Amino acid sequence: MPVIKETYQQIHEELRLSKITLVAVSKMKPVEDILELYELGHRDFGENYVQELVEKAAQLPNDIRWHFIGHLQTNKVKQVVPFVYLIHGIDSWKILKEIDKQAEKNSRVIDCLLQVHIAQEETKFGLDENELNEFDINQYANVKVKGLMGMASLTDNVNTIRSEFKHLKVIYDKLSTLNPQLSILSMGMSSDYKIAIEEGSNMVRIGSLVFGERNYGK
Repeated sequence: MPVIKETYQQIHEELRLSKITLVAVSKMKPVEDILELYELGHRDFGENYVQELVEKAAQLPNDIRWHFIGHLQTNKVKQVVPFVYLIHGIDSWKILKEIDKQAEKNSRVIDCLLQVHIAQEETKFGLDENELNEFDINQYANVKVKGLMGMASLTDNVNTIRSEFKHLKVIYDKLSTLNPQLSILSMGMSSDYKIAIEEGSNMVRIGSLVFGERNYGK
């Protein structure tokens, strides 16, 4: 299914006016669909799987800003470090240490977001508030922590979603007061991005609304 141009342009304009970054989630979508959005001027794309990201990056223009938004394993870090723009889901200090190590080898400083566990589901990854408070986010020379990200519970209960986003905003405000370099609060996807924006998000990850639904059976 091709990019839904009208929907993309509507969302893009809405977010542009509010100075909110739209990360177009292109996982499981062909390079042709990404190019269609690229030709409309879009540059921020998000991928969940390392191998898919590496293959697409090799085929697409090098001015694309690739966001890795999936769960990154330590043994995969070296594959994305040479070109990734922002790593969203840092959910352990072990992975941050490995990114720093590989970034040094590539003479790069990698921007990252710390993932905070705010959802009710135990299956979602992320650091808890105590872990955030106990860690010096400035200890690595080749990693720059730029902010926080979080995913709300998969539920139709709007009050639950809003409460979880609100909680993350409180954590972000507290942490950014102590660390002025934090400037990104990434929360909100296709189903809940409007709530996330109302609660303070300045970066959203949207896939199906701009690319159409994915066929996971293929």
